[in-house]
Amino acid sequence: MYRKVTLLFVTLLLAASAVAQSPADKAKADQYLKSTRQGVIDATKGLSAAQWNFKPAPDRWSIAEVVEHIAATEDALRANVEQVMKAPAQPTGEDAPATDALVLKAIPDRSHKAQAPEPLRPTNRYGSPEASLKHFLESRQQTIDYLDSHQDLRQHAADSPLGKKLDGYEWILFIGGHSERHTKQILEVKADPNFPKQ
Repeated sequence: MYRKVTLLFVTLLLAASAVAQSPADKAKADQYLKSTRQGVIDATKGLSAAQWNFKPAPDRWSIAEVVEHIAATEDALRANVEQVMKAPAQPTGEDAPATDALVLKAIPDRSHKAQAPEPLRPTNRYGSPEASLKHFLESRQQTIDYLDSHQDLRQHAADSPLGKKLDGYEWILFIGGHSERHTKQILEVKADPNFPKQ
């Protein structure tokens, strides 16, 4: 009887460890969230009002609009992670490292354009570009805190725009990838030949 209980305990322990993110996972995601946050800060540092509001074309976003979108989407994606954690358990046998790599490659990739959903399009909801940036920085810290306070992000998964289920940890990577994607967009605006010098 003792052997059966011990065997059951070891089996459950191994199953739990298979779905818990490792300390290395957590460190990787933490570093990614912080480096992509810094990317937004660096890309927007010292911009004048003319630079914030310059639009390369009538149908393209200004840097101010991009930053507002990043800030609003950070909130929406983190709320999504909270819902993922209420979803059914992640199926066993998923190749987490391969899916992690897919998220880190596909989400920042600007070669595939995507339309933002209506609720996440810019509307000047924060009142100024600086307020949008402030909101983003506060929201990103909440995302980092969420990552730091959860050990079970691998345990649940939900459908994603990538055509496969992502676990909570992969949705955290998605958040970092989203801001990286739009930092590239900011840099594209700044590289426009008509971008104001001041």
